[in-house]
Amino acid sequence: MPMLTVRNLPDEVHRALRVRAAQHGRSTEAEVRAILEDAVKPEGRVKLGSLLAQIGRQANLTDEEVAVFGQRDKTPATPPRFE
Repeated sequence: MPMLTVRNLPDEVHRALRVRAAQHGRSTEAEVRAILEDAVKPEGRVKLGSLLAQIGRQANLTDEEVAVFGQRDKTPATPPRFE
């Protein structure tokens, strides 16, 4: 697992991290990990299906037009032949 070293951390920041870790009942290292995980976690991540539904609503599609998306050819695809 990767390791990260932070140099020249001010004393007051280190103290604040230790206090915050104690408040959350974990080690300073675990607290820093939690802070970093929260910092890089995508906010309000939109999933593809939700995005497409939103686009459809904005396009004011009728029920018949939306139903077309449910119609698809479910027969298995034929593999290509290279002869």
